[in-house]
Amino acid sequence: MLRSGALLCSFRLADDMDAVLRLLDKYADVPISFADACLVRMTETLNDPMLLTTDADFRIYRRHGRQIIPCVLPR
Repeated sequence: MLRSGALLCSFRLADDMDAVLRLLDKYADVPISFADACLVRMTETLNDPMLLTTDADFRIYRRHGRQIIPCVLPR
């Protein structure tokens, strides 16, 4: 999908490093992985995000400090 251009990723860690590091600090006691912090940050950069995940920790994480991250999680 990436090769065909059907899926694009505009996230650049260099542009969002400070925000990702703040998330790693904020959720250090959960703990949050680097990948999860990047995904949380990605949701913060979109107006209407929907995260598809099997990781229940995304029920704990918040975008922009207090907003629930819209997720599709298996039951």
